[in-house]
Amino acid sequence: MPEILVLYYSRGGSVARLARHVARGVGEVDGMAARLRTVPPVAAATTEAAPPVPDEGAPYVAREDLAECAGLLLGSPTRFGNMAAPLKHFIDGLGAEWASGTLVGKPAAVFTSTSTMHGGQESTLLTMMLPLLHHGCVIAGIPFTEPGLNTTRSGGTPYGASHVAGLRDDPETTDEEAKLARALGRRVAELAARLGS
Repeated sequence: MPEILVLYYSRGGSVARLARHVARGVGEVDGMAARLRTVPPVAAATTEAAPPVPDEGAPYVAREDLAECAGLLLGSPTRFGNMAAPLKHFIDGLGAEWASGTLVGKPAAVFTSTSTMHGGQESTLLTMMLPLLHHGCVIAGIPFTEPGLNTTRSGGTPYGASHVAGLRDDPETTDEEAKLARALGRRVAELAARLGS
């Protein structure tokens, strides 16, 4: 069964929760499944390697996950309008995959979580798309045919799914945020099914 890679970094749990909603959307498409993966944290000075498997949550991503996926959904919290360092660090190490075209022609989309409505949701989503374009991905967003885009008072943009966690980093999504995240997962899975046939 073709799988869509849902790859994310989450520190407080908000992006992980959003990733699970995205994965549910992928699973709503017949013949498609989601593969949840995360990246290890990074530090300015590394004294010991991260364990090969995290204590909880999704397993760490491997290069094979990129080669085997039919599509990619990339998630990160915002860091000054950009993706978090652990995800960027992983992407920066994909030179061999870029050179060999591992992701060329695969549909991809992005999702994020911020503390406030003006915490950089849209700029983070847009900057996350740039490396995907360099890798030759077919970028997908959320079209305005999704009613939630017109009514949401928290997260959700045409550039990708998002969540406003608040200053207390509440991982609970609103109903509209969850619906839009599932819609994004469905959209990438549907595109992958069409491109794969």
